[in-house]
Amino acid sequence: MKSWIPNFLTLLNLFCGCAALINLLDLQFVTAFWFLFAAGIFDFADGLVARALHVSSEHGKELDSLADMVSFGVVPACIYYVLLLLPEDPAPALDAHFVLDLSAPVRWEWSAAPALLIALFSALRLAKFNLDTRQHSTFVGLATPAHTVYAVGLMLVVALDENWGPYVLNPWILYGSVALMSYLLVSEHPMFSFKLKGFGWAGNETVYIFAVLAICLLILLWTSAFPLIIGAYIILNLAYPPTSAKQHV
Repeated sequence: MKSWIPNFLTLLNLFCGCAALINLLDLQFVTAFWFLFAAGIFDFADGLVARALHVSSEHGKELDSLADMVSFGVVPACIYYVLLLLPEDPAPALDAHFVLDLSAPVRWEWSAAPALLIALFSALRLAKFNLDTRQHSTFVGLATPAHTVYAVGLMLVVALDENWGPYVLNPWILYGSVALMSYLLVSEHPMFSFKLKGFGWAGNETVYIFAVLAICLLILLWTSAFPLIIGAYIILNLAYPPTSAKQHV
């Protein structure tokens, strides 16, 4: 019976992902962010609770992947899609409360369709992760939650930063992000996780350097820092790949 506790948390992840999607399609970007933030908390908590209770099952593993596919696969794909529909000056489409302007509803546009590649590559990533025995203490390829932080960061820049929002809405920035992130999701590049090897410096150098950099960026830029934080994460991994992963790749 206690095995259903982590499964319930996984379902809360899925619920929050669905709620985020609905708010995203209504252009309520800040509300969508908070639902995705909650989804991330529940995604972290289900594994933590499962380990604490010493319960594990294939059913829970598959359920977790299905929930992640919505929250960290479909939702970020739709973030790119919606951003590609917005004009480079989003003010006419968004009011002060980020509510959908009914004169310009979210619609199907072939020009924005490449955004959905993110959903496809996220599915490939999650299927690969379930079968890949190398990804215990490190990742091979970019994890879907990490990519979601990047996509959410772009969304928040558009919603909250009138100076940088128009640059984010440049179609080539968005197309380039879709192409690069799709590649990284299924790449063989080793990426460090945040599981510390004790609390010392040795073996944790890259994690500590990244943590300090991320905190500095948050202090300086707040929500606009998210894309830069993930960019720094990717660059650090490419420059200094985790040793345990290098031995397998």
